[in-house]
Amino acid sequence: MPWADAWEFAIGDEERPATGQRKRPVLGVRAFRVPHGGGMQRVNAPCAFFPPQGSTNELRLYEDAEGHAPLCSVDGPEEADGARHYRVRDGQGQIVGTVRRIPPLKHALKPTWRLEQPGRPEIVSSAEWAKGGVTEMVQKGAGKFLLGAVQAVADMGAEGGDQPGKSRVLEWKADGELVMKSDGHQRFLLRAGWLDRRLVFAYALLRNS
Repeated sequence: MPWADAWEFAIGDEERPATGQRKRPVLGVRAFRVPHGGGMQRVNAPCAFFPPQGSTNELRLYEDAEGHAPLCSVDGPEEADGARHYRVRDGQGQIVGTVRRIPPLKHALKPTWRLEQPGRPEIVSSAEWAKGGVTEMVQKGAGKFLLGAVQAVADMGAEGGDQPGKSRVLEWKADGELVMKSDGHQRFLLRAGWLDRRLVFAYALLRNS
């Protein structure tokens, strides 16, 4: 799946899920994967690959599983204005944007993250739990893929979440425009076509490193 055409994706190694006729899922390499089809035809197609086994640079992605075609990478942090700035580069080393980690304020328990894409307003997350849970996600138009992820994580007990039985669903906005929704830092649903997917990949890499 071409990475630039991905609208919803998740980190995982499952290529085909288990079904009534397939008792076990078909696994592949760990990658950012895009869901396609349904039933026996359901496939999670990779769109961005993690470094091959043995690589020392974890903050890098490739367009191929062998690691021959660089897709994007994340520079080391730079401290400025009390925040950490991570520059994101394309496969040729050109800067495509920045991911910022804002330290928690007195009233906040966790740091917040922001995405900066040249020529666009800063993208800020809500950093709040969806009050209405799955029902509210349906009303707000979340895709079936993300909705299923929310329900599955809630059923299992909030993988990596802040509260048992809930999934941390965030809305990301740029100057009031809904740009993206995320479930934890593993699953993403994009709403704005102009959003550079590589910034989202970089954010996920940093949160999972």
